[in-house]
Amino acid sequence: MAERSTAAVDVADNSGDKPLTAKAEQSTADGVAQNPERDTDSDEAQGSGTVAGEKKTSPPELHSGHKLARRYRLEECLTRLDGFSSWRAVDEKLRRAVGVHILPADHARTRAVLAAARSAALLGDPRFVQVLDAVEENDLAYVVHEWLPDATELSALLAAGPLEPHDAYQMVSQIASAMAAAHREGLAHLRLNPNAVLRTSTGQWRIRGLAVNAALRGISSDTPQRADTEAIGALLYAALTQRWPYENDAYGLAGLPKDVGLIAPDQVRAGVHRGLSELAMRALVNDGATASRHESPCTTPEELVKAIGEMPRIRPPEPAFTAPPEYQRTTYQQGTYGRPTPPGVTQPIQAPPPPLQSRTGKALKWAVSALLIAALGLGSWQLADALMEQGDKSGDTNNNQTTDDGDKSSASPAPSAAIKIQNAQEYVADGGAQHPNDVKLTYDGSTSTYWKTKSFTDGPELAPYKAGVGIVYDLGSARELATGTISLRYAGDHTTVDLYAADSLSPGSISSMTKIGTVTTTGNTATVKVSKKVKSQYVLVWLTAVPYSGNDSTAYAGAGYKQAITEVKFTG
Repeated sequence: MAERSTAAVDVADNSGDKPLTAKAEQSTADGVAQNPERDTDSDEAQGSGTVAGEKKTSPPELHSGHKLARRYRLEECLTRLDGFSSWRAVDEKLRRAVGVHILPADHARTRAVLAAARSAALLGDPRFVQVLDAVEENDLAYVVHEWLPDATELSALLAAGPLEPHDAYQMVSQIASAMAAAHREGLAHLRLNPNAVLRTSTGQWRIRGLAVNAALRGISSDTPQRADTEAIGALLYAALTQRWPYENDAYGLAGLPKDVGLIAPDQVRAGVHRGLSELAMRALVNDGATASRHESPCTTPEELVKAIGEMPRIRPPEPAFTAPPEYQRTTYQQGTYGRPTPPGVTQPIQAPPPPLQSRTGKALKWAVSALLIAALGLGSWQLADALMEQGDKSGDTNNNQTTDDGDKSSASPAPSAAIKIQNAQEYVADGGAQHPNDVKLTYDGSTSTYWKTKSFTDGPELAPYKAGVGIVYDLGSARELATGTISLRYAGDHTTVDLYAADSLSPGSISSMTKIGTVTTTGNTATVKVSKKVKSQYVLVWLTAVPYSGNDSTAYAGAGYKQAITEVKFTG
């Protein structure tokens, strides 16, 4: 990353003591971003946040097809306001989609945006959408971030209705934990809203725009931890009630009735989980006032995480099974065709008559019997001859061998034993990671869950754009492998799987590891037989070629060269 800085983002407020979230929602626009990768939301929903005295700078003249640094090709403009623009783009070097924020180099907020982006990139927490680059060149400054095509905004999820209690619990737990980690590093979000929270296809919640979204709009706060905690409370409130906890409508959600004030979620909608309702109020009423049920307010994400930990764990709903339809007895029975059956009387099913014995059938039966007798005789003669030869050979060497009960001289090979995987981690040789949070799904015993690669434009070989993608598995102790069986989601031409003996869960380059086996398959299973016997605790499953597959709505994956690992098993 060019000119990366370790300086934290300045989050000092110059806008008064009013809580940020309440101050930011002074418009009736919903601010819903329909694209699941959009990183900035409608400015009317939260206000432009322009600092008084800022110099207005006209946005640079950019268009689809424009290329930054001879690498990032702009595809679609998502937001254009306040002198900056946000785009969906393509990284032509790594052949992947990315998001880009672009400002003029002389914009009043350029320095703050670049500092925020570099600080967020140094955090490196996978619960946040990662900043990939922050560059100033010529008359432009731009920030490049991850693009998540398989993720859905919270605002889009709430358009269909409130979340189930377990989903809401998972959302607030993961978001609060992530923001607590960010604040420990001196980073605040200050624009945490339903457009900034995403749920991936695997059920993980991620946050985008950490520090950067606020810097783009010139937003700051004297109490950043309190502002972010209140924002998390508003997210939980919306997830439970499908209502925005302020008087104005926003993000496609209706606000609360005017002149009523803030009322608990379980008073807005029937059936709301009482513990989550109290938690939302403790986060929202965090300015020292008495919160719901006389509980102390939560003023920081860390306090919110502690309050969540004290709650009873909310279990996921039991899966609903549909009962099979009752057996319907047919009215047709053999021998009743053309004759109506009296009401209430069921005729027994008649067995079919035995086949007729013709002359041809008898001749064929005797011919088959004769062939079987001849085959048995020939086999018996060959078996006897082989036993006699074996006896002759054993007689020649009888003086040099000792036997115990006649069968211990010939030792049979030990059967292969399954090796239990203890831990695993995605291995990134170059470029970005694939889906590191899904690695554990490759050894959970279920073939319905998986870790998948990104979709690549060219293939099947990933080189030269990427050396490969894969996962390092921890076997618990040094073991000698016999085979590795990798179950795959996509068939086609073709998948190449290599096995390497590694020295840790985070090994060095591929050249520093020992290759112990390889296989190429066009099916859904790759069985790698180890060709080089090496004892190792860590094994890398390395994909260097993946097949082409079309759009996969179940996996939320677009068309392209891609692969997914559903289950990995090792034997030794």
